[in-house]
Order: sequence, then C-alpha cells, then structure tokens
Amino acid sequence: MKWSIIQLQKFRNEAFLLDETIEMNELTKRNSEIRNVSPVHVTGRADISSAKITFHLHIEARLTLPCARTLVDVPYPVSVDTIETFLLNPFYTEEGSNEETHHLEGDVVNLLPIIEEILILQIPLQVFSDKAAEEEGMLTGKGWDVLSEEEIEQERVKEQSEQPKTDPRLADLAKFFNENKNT
Repeated sequence: MKWSIIQLQKFRNEAFLLDETIEMNELTKRNSEIRNVSPVHVTGRADISSAKITFHLHIEARLTLPCARTLVDVPYPVSVDTIETFLLNPFYTEEGSNEETHHLEGDVVNLLPIIEEILILQIPLQVFSDKAAEEEGMLTGKGWDVLSEEEIEQERVKEQSEQPKTDPRLADLAKFFNENKNT
C-alpha cells in the first residue's frame, strides 16, 4: 500500500482502483488489547489531481479482543468507510473543506500507518463474549454474581420490604429529620 507520486500521476485521468488484502500483525505490538488481526481487506479508489490525491477506502478486518468479564478471546468485526487526502503541495489549501489531510514524507504515499490508526480507533472500550455468558459458572465467583436488570430490581424490592421498623423511642427523632427535609 505504498506508491510513489510518479506511479500515481500515471493514473491522473484514469480510475485507480484498490482491492488488496494485507497482513497487519504489527497491530498486536502497538496495542496490547489486540490479540490477533485477520488479514485486512482494503477496497476503494483514488482520485488523483495535480494538487492532491484522495483515497476513498472501505476497510474490513476481524480483531480478536479480550472479553471485559472473562478475558476470553472475542472476535470483533470492523467495517469502516473513510476518505483520506494527501496534499502534494504543502501550501495548497481548499476553502470549506472538512477533510483531514496528510502531508507526504518524501515522494511516497503510504496508507499502512493510516489504516493502522483507523483500526486502532475502532476498538471499543469493552467487548463481551456471548459464549462466556452462556457457560455455567463463568459469571459467578466467591461472594459475587452477575445479575440481570430484572434480578437487580427484585433484590431492591426485597430489601425495601425487609427494612427494619423504626424504634419507637427514636420516632420523634425521625420526625425531626423529616421536618428539616421539608424546609
């Protein structure tokens, strides 16, 4: 996914289509959350002019991430559409353009670092394994258990009904606090 400007300028008036599958195992070294990366499929096209090169990309991959509850491997599919623009002239600016632009380093356009960043940005804060939730005992431990919303509500209602009655000797004190809340 590297091209020299001279190679790309040959396609100035033609369609420059992309359809490549690349290995990006370096992502596991850049981000410890990523345990594995499937081959990344990049498709799209490039619009080439004398001042800029605009890539319209569709990126598909499958990242293996740890489950937030059990740390088992969870396959996480990524499918992203992006537009990346490289400026050939560092002084060129376009009025009203909301595109993020990249400046060239030398005479080479390299999409690999940009694709790496895009994939890293797609990692969610938490991923949960469906398989771990189904297995018996995976969501319990000594003194703790994962509860559903319904179970939490039932526990709350049960605790409210079991609240101890106020000691009659302290009833006047409870009235005092109620009066302060009302004022």
